[in-house]
Amino acid sequence: MSGFWPLVVMTLLVGPMTFFAHRGLSRFVLSSKTAGSDITEVVEEHFGVGAGKIITLLYFFAIYPIVLIYGVGITNTVDSFLVNQLGMASPPRAILSLALILGMMAIMLLGEKMMLRVTQFLVYPLVAILVFMSLYLIPEWNTAALSQVPSAGDFAITLWISIPVLVFAFNHSPAISSFSLAQRRDHGDNAEQKSCQILMRAAAMLVGFVMLFVFSCVLSLTPADLEAAKAENIAVLSYLANKHESPFISFLGPLVAFVAIVSSFFGHYLGAREGLNGLVVKTLRGAGKPINRKKIDVFTVIFMILTIWLVATLNPSILGMIESLGGPIIATILFIMPMYAVKNVPAMQKYSGTISNAFVLIMGLVAISAIMYGMLF
Repeated sequence: MSGFWPLVVMTLLVGPMTFFAHRGLSRFVLSSKTAGSDITEVVEEHFGVGAGKIITLLYFFAIYPIVLIYGVGITNTVDSFLVNQLGMASPPRAILSLALILGMMAIMLLGEKMMLRVTQFLVYPLVAILVFMSLYLIPEWNTAALSQVPSAGDFAITLWISIPVLVFAFNHSPAISSFSLAQRRDHGDNAEQKSCQILMRAAAMLVGFVMLFVFSCVLSLTPADLEAAKAENIAVLSYLANKHESPFISFLGPLVAFVAIVSSFFGHYLGAREGLNGLVVKTLRGAGKPINRKKIDVFTVIFMILTIWLVATLNPSILGMIESLGGPIIATILFIMPMYAVKNVPAMQKYSGTISNAFVLIMGLVAISAIMYGMLF
């Protein structure tokens, strides 16, 4: 909403931010002496039982709000599509949200292999459609965003308070623990090098395809349009579909938003489940009680369905949830904790002394300070 030029600087920052931060978290997971240890167990190994509980709690609350956000997002996207594209009456929100959440959870309950098959099936068409949509919008580009040039002070503040949203938008830390364990299983001692290669390609693809799409959307809409999309609490694709009379955008826009939300929900649910299970296991272990993994899994599923349904029905502001709930904890887990480990964990000290470490630490602190600013002002 502040124009085109702050977005240019954000694009230059977000690639290194994404790669170096996720590489640090992957290295942290792989630093365990015990093969097969997930992130909650690695934290306990390096920082002790007490710190392990605290960081596992933070890990859960870094990811869990995002799962809630996707529950809100999928409900709003489908509701907007039914009303604006199909001309139907808006269904009862509680029923619509429950049906959508149960549908996504059903795929998760069929197992990770099924979830990965569905995600792999979705991701390539999604990338292709995003590129096509980016190019399709070119005739709609206007100079409204280009002509809006903020003052130096406004430019700096816009950039500063946008960092947490970038952290959220390009965050795939919930998948890093499972991803790193898979690399260790498949590549053994070469897991760290292989993980870095894959993460670099992933960051390049994310920045390339996503930012092309973001620029195309910003240039085809005015700041007032973006303000309206925020007020309606809907994805920009749904707003484009409602604004344009083109049948192509009207139907494809919400479809892309739907696919993107579903695929992202799966990855974040894995991390939230890992965090919640870790919390329950540590609590039971501390109380000297037996650990029944099946009962814990059932509790996690029921807890997730009920809370996602409740929040999706209440329909809070998505951007507000990102800024106040997800941002600070994601920045702490993804940016701060691995850099702290580089200095204090013997297995991580071989990665110390690089400029990239300082960059990750600074961006993490900037993100946290921006969130504090947003909450206070």
